[in-house]
Amino acid sequence: MEAHLHRSKNVIVLLVLSVSLAATLVQSSATPVAGEKVKLALYYEALCPGCTYFILNDLSKIFDNGLIDIVDLKLSPYGNAKISSNGTIVCQHGEWECKLNTVGACAINTWPNVNDHFKFIHCVESLSDDGKYREWKTCFKKLKLDPKQVTECFTGELGHKLELQYADEIGALKPPHEYVPWVVVDGKPLKEDFANFVSYVCKAYKGSKVPQACRGLSLKKDSAKPFNNVCYKEDNNAKSKVLESM
Repeated sequence: MEAHLHRSKNVIVLLVLSVSLAATLVQSSATPVAGEKVKLALYYEALCPGCTYFILNDLSKIFDNGLIDIVDLKLSPYGNAKISSNGTIVCQHGEWECKLNTVGACAINTWPNVNDHFKFIHCVESLSDDGKYREWKTCFKKLKLDPKQVTECFTGELGHKLELQYADEIGALKPPHEYVPWVVVDGKPLKEDFANFVSYVCKAYKGSKVPQACRGLSLKKDSAKPFNNVCYKEDNNAKSKVLESM
C-alpha cells in the first residue's frame, strides 16, 4: 500500500514537472530571450524638431509592428546640453529644453519598463510638436498616471543627478555624437541613416522569432526626412531656430 502511494506521488511530481517544463518551452519560443535582443539607443533632447519627428513618426512604430519584442530600447534625454563651471546644465533650446529633458529622465526612472515611460515621453513630445510643451503635466491625466514620483524627481535633486548621469553617458560615446537624434544599434551609430534603423535592427537580430516588420526587409538608403531638422552639437542658433519653427 505504501509502495503504491509512493509511486503515485512520484507520478504526480513528474506530471507537474512536465507541465512546468512545457510552459517554459512555450514561453521561451514565443518571446526572444534577453541575450537575443538587439540594443537600440536613442540619444535625444527636448524641443529639437528632428528628435520630436523621429520619436513620433518612426520610433513609435516599433510598439505596433512587433519590433519591440526583439529590441532592448534605451532612451537618453540629454542631447547637446553642456555643464557650466558652476555645475548647472545649459541647454541649446533654453530653460524649457532642460526642464523637459529632466522630465524625461524622471519618467524613465519612475517607470523603468520601456512600454510605460515611452508612452509618457511620446505624449510630451506630441505636445511639443504642437507648441504646447508647457502643458506637459497634462500627460499624467491623459495616460491615467500618478504624477507624484515624477514631480518629486523633477522638482528635487534627483532629476538633476539623473541628467548628470545622462551627460556622462552621451559624453562617453565612441565615436562621439555629432547631433541628435543620434541612433545607435548594437553600439554602432547609424549617423545620417538613422531613419532606416529598422533595417539595421533586423539585420543585427540573430534570433529565431523574426517579427513581421523584418520579413522581406533589406537595407535601403532612404533620405531621412527629419535629417534636415537635426540639432548639431555646436549649433549655437538652435534656440532661435526652434522658436521660429513653432
